[in-house]
Formats: sequence, C-alpha cells, structure tokens
Amino acid sequence: MAKPKQRKPVDEIVAERTDTPVWIFSLLTDFDIALFISGKHFRLYEKLGAHLVEINKIKGTYFSVWAPDARDLYVMGDFNQWNKTSHRLYKRLDASGIWEGFVPATGKGTIYKYFIRGFDGSAIEKGDPFATRWEHPPQTASIVWDTDYSWEDKTWLKNREKLNALNQPMSVYEVHLGSWQRDPSEPERILTYKEIANSLVPYVLEMGFTHVELMPIMEYPYFPSWGYQITGYFAASSRHGTPQELMYLIEELHKNGIAVILDWVPSHFPGDAHGLFKFDGTHLYEHADMRKGFHPDWKSYIFNYDRNEVRSFLISNAMYWLDQFHADGLRVDAVASMLYFDFSRKAGDAATNEHGGSENLGAIQFLRDLNDSIYTNFKGVQTIAEESSTYPGVTHSVEHGGLGFGMKWMMGWMNDTLKYFKTDPLGRKYHHHQLTFSITYAFTENFMLPFSHDEVVHGKSSMIYKMPGDEWRKHANLRLLYAYMFTQPGTKLLFMGNEFAQNGEWNFTKSLDWDLLQYASHRGMQSFVKALNKLYRTEPALYEFSFSPEGFEWLSADDADHSIFAYIRKGHKAGDTLIVILNMTPVYRQNYRMGLPFKANWKEIFNSDSKEFFGSGKLNPQSFAPEQIAANGREYSIQINIAPLGAMVLKQ
Repeated sequence: MAKPKQRKPVDEIVAERTDTPVWIFSLLTDFDIALFISGKHFRLYEKLGAHLVEINKIKGTYFSVWAPDARDLYVMGDFNQWNKTSHRLYKRLDASGIWEGFVPATGKGTIYKYFIRGFDGSAIEKGDPFATRWEHPPQTASIVWDTDYSWEDKTWLKNREKLNALNQPMSVYEVHLGSWQRDPSEPERILTYKEIANSLVPYVLEMGFTHVELMPIMEYPYFPSWGYQITGYFAASSRHGTPQELMYLIEELHKNGIAVILDWVPSHFPGDAHGLFKFDGTHLYEHADMRKGFHPDWKSYIFNYDRNEVRSFLISNAMYWLDQFHADGLRVDAVASMLYFDFSRKAGDAATNEHGGSENLGAIQFLRDLNDSIYTNFKGVQTIAEESSTYPGVTHSVEHGGLGFGMKWMMGWMNDTLKYFKTDPLGRKYHHHQLTFSITYAFTENFMLPFSHDEVVHGKSSMIYKMPGDEWRKHANLRLLYAYMFTQPGTKLLFMGNEFAQNGEWNFTKSLDWDLLQYASHRGMQSFVKALNKLYRTEPALYEFSFSPEGFEWLSADDADHSIFAYIRKGHKAGDTLIVILNMTPVYRQNYRMGLPFKANWKEIFNSDSKEFFGSGKLNPQSFAPEQIAANGREYSIQINIAPLGAMVLKQ
C-alpha cells in the first residue's frame, strides 16, 4: 500500500485527491480544534463522526474520530469487504488527536468500523462514538446515516417556553419503549417508533399526562440493561427503527401538546469491546485510575470529567438530542454517582480530590457547564437530576454556585411516602410525621415527585401490592397515595402501568398487562389517574407555586389519632385556593370538623372514593357554609364527612 501523504494544515485544504483510497479533507477549523481541546465545543456532532459530503461532484463520506494515542487508524466496512488496512485516515498535525479523511463512493447505509493500532501495537476494532445509527444488536457496527427530517412541530417549539415552564403543570409518564406495548399476535416482537406513536400518543393524550419521559433510547447492546449501558450515544436505538422514525414519534407527541423528556446517561458506560472503553488502546474516555474510572455496582466505566475533550463529547451529546431531535428536556441519570468518588465504595477504596475531599470536582464543573450551555442555547427546555444525595444547590443557578438543574427527583419524599403507605392503616398513627417531614425541606430545591421504574422491579413489588389490605383497600390506598402525590408541591412522574395498577412487577421482556383493564378495579384506577391529571392541569393552585412555600400551608398536620391530614394549596388568585383532606384509615369519618383558611362557602370538587374509581361512593354533594366555630387554629370551620381511605379536594 502506498504511504499516505503528509497531512497539511487544515486552513490550506479544501479537498485534495490522493493516490490512496482516502482523500485529504476536513470539516474542522482551527477554531473547532481550539474549542474541542479546551472542553468548550458543544456541537461536535456537526464535525466528528461520519458525514455525507460531495467533493468535486463525487459523493462520499467524511470520517473523523478522536484517538490521540493510536499508532494507525483505518476505516473498514462493507464498502471495502472489511479490509482492515486499505483505508487509512490521516492524523491531524495539531494537538487534537483527531484522525480524518474522505472516502469516495460511500453513502448512506454504509456499514463500518474503525480498525485501530494502539500505541503498543494492539489491534482494536471500534464502532464510531459519533455514529448516528448502529446495526441492530447483537451486531455491533456503525452505519453511515443522516439526521435530515422535515419537522412539523413549529407551533409546539414556538410555545414551548411557556408550556414547559416551571410554573406550569408537569405530569410525566415514564415509558420503556420495548415493553409498553407489543404486538398481540407476535408478543416477542418489539414495536417500531412509528407503531408506538400510533398507540402511545392518543393514550397519553386521553390520560392527560403533559410529558412523556422515554427511558434511554440511545443505542445499547444489552437489552436487560434497559438502555442504561450505552455504546452509541448519538444513535437512536435500531431496535425500534431509524432516527427519522424516532423523530416522527417525538413530532406526533409535540403536535398533540405533549413534551418529551429523554433519559440521558453521562455517568457511566459499559466495557463492550466495540464501545468507548479503552478506545484507542488507552483509557481515553474513562479515568485510568479505576478508583475513579470503574463503577463497582454496575461493572461499568466512569467518564473522565477532568478531560476537556470528554466534556466536549458529553455536552455535545446533550445538545444533539435537544437540537436534532427536538427533545424538551433531559433527565440525567445517577447524578449522585458522578458527584462523589466514594459513591457505593467502601471506606479506603475511594479516591479523593486535590483538597482531600470526596467530591468529584471535574464532574461538578461538567454539570455546571452542561446546564449553562443548555439553558443558554435552548428556550423552554428543562434538565432533571436523578440525584439521591444531600449535595446542596442541585437546582440552584450556576451563577449562585449551584449545579443549574431545572428540577431534582425528591428521593427522600418517595422513600418516606412508600414506607408510610406500606404500614397497616391501624398503625399509621404511630408514623404520622413520616408524611409531614418532607415539607420541612420541600422548597430547598425544585423537586419532582417520582414513582419510577426503579420502584417496581427487583423484588420491590408493584405499586398496588405495596399497599396493605384486601383488593378494595389496596386500590383505595393506592388512589389515596396518588391523590397525596398530585396535591403536594412539586412536579409528578408515574411509571407506565402504575396508572392502572399493574399487578406484577415490571417485566421488560413483555408488554404491560393491558388485559387487566377488563376488571372494574383496574379500570377505576385508570379513570382515577385520568381525573387526577385533569384536576392537576386545571387547578392553578396545584402548580403555580410548585417550588415555593407561598403555595402550601398546613391546615391539620397533627391529628395522628385519626390519621387525618389537611393542607391548603394556593395560586396567584385567592379564588383558586384549595383544601386537601386525606383520611389514612378505612374508618368513615362523619361530621369531622375542619378549619377554613378564610370565610367562604366551599364545595367538593374531587373525591377519590367515587364509584367511578372503584370507591364506595361516600361523597359530599352539598356545599358547606362556614360556621364561626374555631378549629385548627382558624376562626371559621365546617363539618364534613371523609370517606374511608379517601382523599377529597374542596374549593370555594
């Protein structure tokens, strides 16, 4: 093979045909390189990877890949019968460590990999970290593709800044695309993005959810990882079709006023041979120090956030999904594992930072850069941290020393709430303040209240089977739990199947048990969640002050003997004020005296005990006139009947 010509500085080159199968060509400018190596290039997907271009009326593909310690680097594929060394790329003469070149007569659909000679002579075959499409697993090659699409969601994007704001209702339906629904005639077959769109969009619209969160849809090799072990960060999973078909699904949701949040995993990646691990024969994307670079629980590798080029890669990836796929938000997975070197490690096994502390300072800076770049470049998007530690200021602005997230999962609330509801109602009076405690810190961050996939797997049981009692009491308890959730401060998230009380734990290998809807109890739960979503979306008091103490006030927090809770939710207007009353026992409380926030006539606008919801029908059809009898420290009060294991909402 002829020896490749010496690479010229990029500014001197437009394109140059050589006597080798790879032409000298670059999409990168000196400015691109400067940004990349300083950790500030956040649109690398426009330059690195495989790009379809035309040079001198000849169509082909420009390949570029970061592999600074490679001795040689080649592109191989179906276009050259997988010859490992016939198409050598050119290493740039600058300090970037990027290899690049133009291969004529390669086009969309070309299957390829990189063959790399490591610094020690090792032979390595890798997929393209920036590939926009990959082969269907277990195949592991990348595919030359594009992200061209004629979007029809301009109306949504124009109004997104208002609709997706933090003072608007946010009820999120978390979905695993591989198991939400499958073809009844072929249960083993996973549906395509388009097939899912045809049933998911009308269902979410009917149920009244405002957002859909998709569990990771970036390419991943191992289906039981649920998408949390990613190898193709820039590719929509081929299990469901092409990138354009995913765009169609997102577009259809947008056309119906439904926002889309993508689960994103910048915390770790698997050690699969074709992935990022030891990409050029060295620890390129991960820390070389395995106290920092290896996750003992997940047996995966942790990104080296101290490396500028890695930060450019990750932030570019976040921007890619917001830019090219019109995502409205990113839920960032496992943030706590990123923030601390001693996360899930035994004492003495963890690294420390330069000050001797456990905080990963590189990760902290990365998260700040991430959120700053997202909120600067995209109007109306939100980032959400799945973060379980007590790290301060997760949702505080970067300017004021925070991490800059829009919201954070309220894991403490979730744990305390489930622990309380698992308790037999007769003993709940001894655990009364498990439900009042969360308000003491509810406004320290912008919290989202989650009942996610993690709560219905690995022996934790389904939501309905966490509840004590017989069938009626289980369903009444679960309705009560959801009513408590939807009337508390904070945004909401429910995992698929929770809305109709799926009996079994989530099983990613099959469809949800939709046949349960033939039973009145499950239909009632589905109707209840639909009604809850409507209540949440139409009552400003439930969302206008989601993250501010102005919107919440206890009315009765200490009646442990009766296990009664009552609180006030407030909006901007006094006329929007709501009273929420919860009865945590199966005892029907008749003529219960309840104080009022102010003198007015009140009516019941919502009751979880409605027969429509599989309840007993103990409602309050009459309106309530205030009596000048003191109760709960208030001058005026009413007497009211409270259904067993019931939640009721009053409005003036």
